[in-house]
Amino acid sequence: MSSVRIDDLPIRDELRGKSPYGAPQLDVPVQLNTNENPYPLPEPLVERIAERVREAARGLNRYPDRDAVELRTELARYLTRTGGYPLTLANVWAANGSNEVLQQLLQTFGGPGRSAIGFEPSYSMHALISRGTGTGWISGPRREDFTIDVAAAERAIAEHRPDVVFITSPNNPTGTAVEAETVLALYEAAQAAKPSLVVVDEAYVEFSHQPSLLPLLEGRPNLVVSRTMSKAFGAAGLRLGYLAADPAVVDAVQLVRLPYHLSAVTQATALAALEHTDTLLGYVDQLKKERDRLVSELRAMGYEVTDSDANFVQFGRFDDSHSAWQQILDRGVLVRDNGVPGWLRVTAGTPAENDAFLDAVRALMTERSKKEQSA
Repeated sequence: MSSVRIDDLPIRDELRGKSPYGAPQLDVPVQLNTNENPYPLPEPLVERIAERVREAARGLNRYPDRDAVELRTELARYLTRTGGYPLTLANVWAANGSNEVLQQLLQTFGGPGRSAIGFEPSYSMHALISRGTGTGWISGPRREDFTIDVAAAERAIAEHRPDVVFITSPNNPTGTAVEAETVLALYEAAQAAKPSLVVVDEAYVEFSHQPSLLPLLEGRPNLVVSRTMSKAFGAAGLRLGYLAADPAVVDAVQLVRLPYHLSAVTQATALAALEHTDTLLGYVDQLKKERDRLVSELRAMGYEVTDSDANFVQFGRFDDSHSAWQQILDRGVLVRDNGVPGWLRVTAGTPAENDAFLDAVRALMTERSKKEQSA
């Protein structure tokens, strides 16, 4: 076995000392740490996937449709129906998960000598993919309540003049939604500093109380909205992400995409899922109710809870969040220690899973109260 460490290798300087993205995958009864949809795909969809994949398998000796025309057309139809803004094939691009979509955008609009800004805490892959593409990363400010301070954000954009601006709505890990007025203000600030790409990451938007920000694409060629099928579609194992933007942006990312990057099997599976959107969005409605129940019951116990528009809830505050995480784990429930001091994050699961989680944190609160009384 080699005793060489990563930092002993001739890797790029900006990667030294960094850790790869990931969440603990532990064998416990209740796993609520990775924002997965807890409901398995309905059997009619499973059968339809099998039919489409069987058909695709007959042609696996040939390369897949390089431009994923049928899939992009159906994604555009879905976005038009649910997002309140008309889109066509030319406005949509798809890749292996939303992370590859973001990577392609940074390869195209970022890179060495360029920079990206995000308002943290936020989705940590924005910074990781930026560094991975040689794009400088700038950590922008948020308020104490995790909303974006527009004036402070505008100042940061004016000062740093980034090439890419990330806005996450709903935000991960806090669940905070972003108002359209905020996006418009930051878009204008980004164009005034220098023409920059503004990426609105809507991975969790189907769970939001607020409508999609897709209509903001009108007349804004440097605005992109990214999406995923991992959450609302319950298809985390599929790895299918997509974006909506001006056709020129779609053309631009194709300059860096790998040849035939979306397999025929991936395209077939995604198309089958899109045939069952009404059923899948019904599961989303159930999860929204469970998320709101988590918020209500956690607050009733005395926990602080960030308003959530996603399929997860950030709660606290803890003097030692990692210790609290371990105590919940000891009761058979895995949540996420998301790196925000004093806070933890729990994914909305099935009613039974959520009950187990609530029992665990109720016991934790009881123990805390006993300690405070005896102190």
